[in-house]
Order: sequence, then structure tokens, then C-alpha cells
Amino acid sequence: MSRIAKRFTDLAKANKSAFVPFVTAGDPDADFTAALMAKLPGIGADLIELGVPFSDPMADGPAIQASSQRALAAGMSLAKVLELVRRFRKVDNRTPLVLMGYFNPIHAFGTARFVKEAAEAGVDGLIVVDLPPEEDEALRLPAAAQGIDIVRLATPTTSDARLPKVLQGAGGFLYYVSIAGVTGTKSFSEDEVRAAVARLKSASGLPVAVGFGIKTAENAAFIAKCADGAVVGSAIVEKIAAGGNVNDTLDFCSELASAVHSARG
Repeated sequence: MSRIAKRFTDLAKANKSAFVPFVTAGDPDADFTAALMAKLPGIGADLIELGVPFSDPMADGPAIQASSQRALAAGMSLAKVLELVRRFRKVDNRTPLVLMGYFNPIHAFGTARFVKEAAEAGVDGLIVVDLPPEEDEALRLPAAAQGIDIVRLATPTTSDARLPKVLQGAGGFLYYVSIAGVTGTKSFSEDEVRAAVARLKSASGLPVAVGFGIKTAENAAFIAKCADGAVVGSAIVEKIAAGGNVNDTLDFCSELASAVHSARG
């Protein structure tokens, strides 16, 4: 059983949802990210999403775009992202780790080389936001051979006709994008998210995590009641951008984790 599958299975047995923090690798520098990642599981992070900085992150809002620019300016690269994963695995071999980013850096790195090195480093899943199911075979097949899940995105505009294609070959969990638009710019509709999660869970045996638009502990608790995971990105990145040190960021993440884990009573 993969780390992702085991974590969601254990949480389901405990009737809990997963708290999934997103941080941009290398923002504001590699040592900050490494220190934060090492301590996140201890304050309640069930999975970690590590953003791969990219110069043109078209699915991301201003906060994560700015974090990518800061990370790139500090010298972060895909190779150095994998080094951060290796550093993390020296202190934690249980917490699932998912890389989230865009295909261009992977293509430039070399897809076969990337998935081999990612698997060896300890990556469990990949979310590639600009690689639709119709075009992800070049990455999905070698990733599967290395035991890495391709986590697919579903959105408010994913139709019933398209949903089977999204589910075909999906692994790890489904990531439901709760808003139509980029990260960190809107709030979600509770009724719409509840209905969407129910629809996805009935169509697939995979856990469903929800991201985009989760800014507060209250938001996170609502998501935890209806979904298998709550992903928080922009709010954490904004905390870092505001000058928060590692401990400040961990305190905020601890508040979110507590809300997620206690949401179901």
C-alpha cells in the first residue's frame, strides 16, 4: 500500500479528514522550506503538497505567483526541489509528499529522468495542472512504473461526459478545485462543494481532497466535514510572505490542522 493510500485509509478508520498544507519550495529560501517541512507532520499535517516554482504559473493567483518568483530568485530549481524531498525523507519516511506544478520544468528536466529521481527521492504523487488527461500519458506511464500517482484535478466545470476521462488513470486521490478561477482569489460555495464532493465520491473509489479558496480554520472545518482532505495553500503562503518565521507558520498550520481533525466530532 502506498503512503498516500495508507494515510487516507488510516484517517477514514479514525473518521477524520486530512489536513494538506501547500508550500512553495524555496520560498523564501531552501532552508526555510526544509525546516518547515520537517516540522509540519508534528503539528498535524497528514500530507504535504510541495509547489515546484515556475515562471508562468497560470493556475495560481497573486500570492502563489509571487512565491514562485521569490523562490526562483533565490535559486530554486526542479533538481533542488528533489533535494528538498531527500532532506525531508531523512527525517520522515511516513508522511505522503505530493509535488504540484507545471509540465514545462519536468519536460526540460527529462520526463523519464525526473520520475526515476522523484521516486528515489521519496515523492508519492504528482499534480501537473497544465497537463490534461488526454495528454498526460507521457508522464503518467513512467510515473506509474515508478510507483508515483498522478493526482487528477476536477473543477466546477467538469461535466458528467468528461468526468470518466478525468478518473481514468487517476491515482492517490482526486483534487477538487472548489472555485472557477485561480488560487487564492475567491471564496467557495458550501452547497456547491458539498454536492461536488458527493458526486466525485460516488463516481470513484478514490479519496477526494478540496483546495482553492480555503483561507480560515472555519473554511477548513467545513471542507473536512464533507471531503477526505482540505488543502490550504495561498493562506499559508501569505503568512510566509508577511514575514512569518517557521514557528509563526507552524502555529497557523496547527490551528488549521486542529480545525480539520476535530470537524467531525
